[in-house]
Amino acid sequence: MKPYVLSLALGLLVGVIYALFQVRSPAPPVIALVGLLGILLGEQIPPLIKSVIKPDAVATSWLHHQVKPHVFGELPKCAQPTAVNAAEAQSSGRRDA
Repeated sequence: MKPYVLSLALGLLVGVIYALFQVRSPAPPVIALVGLLGILLGEQIPPLIKSVIKPDAVATSWLHHQVKPHVFGELPKCAQPTAVNAAEAQSSGRRDA
């Protein structure tokens, strides 16, 4: 992401310099840039459709084992009663009744 921000900042700087010297920019027209954006977005559509139709087993495994625990953190777990604790709970419940 950093190279993109740097590229944008330098482009803005050059644009300001061109404006100060009243020089016309040699950049392509906006319509050409919109077409290039369409090409870049269009390149992303086939892999997206392929991943929806037939998900990769490795990616699914990675998603469940890496992303899900990271996003949700360590979830709390209930204490599992031991056989002795369960017997005590049952016997104490019978005494109260």
